Amino acid sequence: MPTIQARAAQRPEPVSLDAAVDQTRTGDIWIFRGRSAADRAIQTLTNAPVNHVGMAVVIDDLPPMMWHAELGRSLPDLWSGDHHRGVQLHDLRAAVERWQQVYGQQAWLRQLHPEVRPEQEDALLRTIARWDGTSFPSTGALAWRWLRGRDGYLPRRHATDEPRMRPEATYCAEVVAVTFEAMGILEPGLPRNWYDPGRFWSGDELPLRPGWRLDTEVAVGR
Repeated sequence: MPTIQARAAQRPEPVSLDAAVDQTRTGDIWIFRGRSAADRAIQTLTNAPVNHVGMAVVIDDLPPMMWHAELGRSLPDLWSGDHHRGVQLHDLRAAVERWQQVYGQQAWLRQLHPEVRPEQEDALLRTIARWDGTSFPSTGALAWRWLRGRDGYLPRRHATDEPRMRPEATYCAEVVAVTFEAMGILEPGLPRNWYDPGRFWSGDELPLRPGWRLDTEVAVGR
């Protein structure tokens, strides 16, 4: 079966949500762009075309899931079984439909290559267990964290330091970055708040380790 990227090259229109969900794999990146005042504020603050990012989790015969952080709590967290704000593991289709239909956002998918191996899945599950339920920061704290992450003066953490500790609050790009780093996909060392949703857009910097790559974005229809 051709990849979504190959199909998109043959057909310029967006792929369907059914096709995207069917072919998504663990580590694939889902990116969103909205038009609300809050969405545009995030885009302006981070100088990015998008305002939200999540990561696909597809393990064994479980339904595809999305690992991300958001303010809403309408969907059940599949790790804890309850409803809460902040870092959550959602049914992927339900999460994308909510971001598209309720929040009115455009969605894109970037597929990760190569496919993850069992050791990366194990690291992913350990990260989910450690970070699930972490609070989402307030708007002011969120802005301050992004600005601090971009000021160019934060020290780099040495690669042999202890694994990142769970913070009191975190936002979507930090969650994906920390998870990628734990899985050995991202180079270690950059502070969590260096990352924002735009870092996961193909036109920006993302320090992937050698051997890993992300396809260009493919728009996902409703």
